[in-house]
Amino acid sequence: MSAIDLVPGRNVLGGPLRACSYDPLTGYFRDGCCRTRPDDTGLHVVCCRVTAEFLAFSMKRGNDLSTPRPEWRFAGLQPGQRWCLCANRWLEAWQAGVAPPVALEATHEKALEVIPLEALKAHALEPQQHRDQD
Repeated sequence: MSAIDLVPGRNVLGGPLRACSYDPLTGYFRDGCCRTRPDDTGLHVVCCRVTAEFLAFSMKRGNDLSTPRPEWRFAGLQPGQRWCLCANRWLEAWQAGVAPPVALEATHEKALEVIPLEALKAHALEPQQHRDQD
């Protein structure tokens, strides 16, 4: 795959895709953005601020995002950090009542293929908060 195979960077609100987090460095491409391309089968496109409840939920579902994995250059996530989540995992968390807050301007429009916009908007970070790390 080349750069031209990337899905264009538009967010769920129809504007340009903003960065999600550079610390920790997130994204399918570890470039700070929730961009995607066809081989991203997990669809890592939802920019969220993880919570302790979500991290516990994800661990129970078999995806431990808290434990450091140095072999993958992954320090483990702490509550309050921003991360590009898989759209299906966020949807599962929403259905279970533990969805983490979402940075709409940093969430890729491909998320709308899986998640209703109303659900994302209902869990949106306040505008001043979702610009903090951009």
